[in-house]
Amino acid sequence: MVKGSEPLNGSRGVALPAGTKSQAGVNLPALRHHNAALVLDLLRAAGAEGISRLELAERTGLTPQAVSKITARLRTEGLVVTAGLRPSTGGKPRTVLRLVPDAQFAVGLHLDRDGLTAVLVDLAGRPVAVTTAPLDFGAPAEQVLADAADAVRDLSAAEPHKPVLGLGVAVPGPLDHRDGVLHRVTGFPQWDGFPLRDALAERTGLPVTVDKDTNAAALALSLSGLPGDFAYLHLGTGLGAGLVLGGAVHRGARTGAGEFGHQTLQLDGPLCGCGGRGCIEALCLAAEARGDRAEAARVLGAGAANLVGLLDIDRVVLGGRTVAADEDAYVRGVRAVIEERAARGGGGGGGSVTVTVAGGGDRPVAEGAAQLVLAPVFGRVGERG
Repeated sequence: MVKGSEPLNGSRGVALPAGTKSQAGVNLPALRHHNAALVLDLLRAAGAEGISRLELAERTGLTPQAVSKITARLRTEGLVVTAGLRPSTGGKPRTVLRLVPDAQFAVGLHLDRDGLTAVLVDLAGRPVAVTTAPLDFGAPAEQVLADAADAVRDLSAAEPHKPVLGLGVAVPGPLDHRDGVLHRVTGFPQWDGFPLRDALAERTGLPVTVDKDTNAAALALSLSGLPGDFAYLHLGTGLGAGLVLGGAVHRGARTGAGEFGHQTLQLDGPLCGCGGRGCIEALCLAAEARGDRAEAARVLGAGAANLVGLLDIDRVVLGGRTVAADEDAYVRGVRAVIEERAARGGGGGGGSVTVTVAGGGDRPVAEGAAQLVLAPVFGRVGERG
């Protein structure tokens, strides 16, 4: 490198985007986006208090010149403004910058078997508007798409003069996250192979990302700062899991991980909508239907204990409308089974495993769906195969 020149990436050794090999050629537009995402993420974390350019350079590893160029571009785009001056320990005061949360928005949409929830969030992930409506997921696809598009259109009207970056859609699995194609949703086989991402993009005119409802909620929990490896168990009209391992949502090689509800607990048990017998989903929902919530919690706890023993996770987070109906009962029941399994040498850490509730019923899924759009903007999205 010529003496006095800047590295091509404008950094002192900034981490390259995931999958980039340092000895290979670098896609400069992708790297510029990565560096801008690093800066935006720190600005978002700083909140209204803001952060100086010098601090941005120190925390990202970018040169001050690179940070100045990035922040100048962000200011031009209306994403960043000056938040005042900070006294300096030497020299002139530092200019403090902050993110403009309402400069852009994202829509999160949760399509459940019997209803939809849609939320408009700002760049900080704060809900600005929320709408709910009945939905018949068994209706013809055109009707479901029309209902979804209407909800998105109504929400977008809440901030008519601000750009919407995209639409994140959370639906029951299984599905192909990368291509946005549904697979055989339990009880609704007609959706098998349906290109939901492309169909909604055509309907709404927005970029669309599709993921399982449980993965969306797990992503939101991870981005909120929930530490360690954990499983999010969602019990609503069905039962599934979102797994965060090594700091990233684990989707699996075919993006099908987390089909938690269809592990068999009772070989000769009741018939499940998936065609199997004795699935944990069928057993849980049957216990709830007959009013035996303690049994439903115990069954859920058995599945949770299996996950804890298999993955050695730190935390189990419960969510969904069925859990929301009696959060304490489910936390007690699940925790008791995990601790009992550990006490008799079943592995998984026992008392060291935390059992909590996400809260908010189904709404965290919709908010997590919006994070499918926002997370890449801030360089915070990842998945493990």
